[in-house]
This record gives sequence, structure tokens and C-alpha cells, in this order.
Amino acid sequence: MTSLQEYFHTDWAALTSNDWVGLIMTVVVFFLMIAIYVYALHPSNREKLEAQRFIPLDEDRLDTEGRK
Repeated sequence: MTSLQEYFHTDWAALTSNDWVGLIMTVVVFFLMIAIYVYALHPSNREKLEAQRFIPLDEDRLDTEGRK
């Protein structure tokens, strides 16, 4: 067990400012991705998201807006 603890040991005092920025950004993005997955896969949001399913592929909608 001690070899495993030594392997994962982190010297927090030796981290530079770039290391801290990278660590914080990684943790924030991780939690944002979890929140997005929970929102997108929640059953109550299914109808709202399915209604917007083909918006990126709807070229006719963009053409008619440009002609107005």
C-alpha cells in the first residue's frame, strides 16, 4: 500500500501557477460536463431537446430568414 501512496503522492507546495490554473480548469470542466450530461439525459428534458434536434441541419429555415 505504501508504494501506491508514494506513486500518487503530490507535492502541493511545488505546484506553479500554471499547474494550479490547469488543475482548476480541469476540475471545473469535469463538473460542467457532468452537469451537461445530467441535463441532456434527464427524461423531463427529452421533448424540449428533441424539438431542436434538426436545427443544425435545417438549411431551409436559414434561407427563408435571409429572404425576409
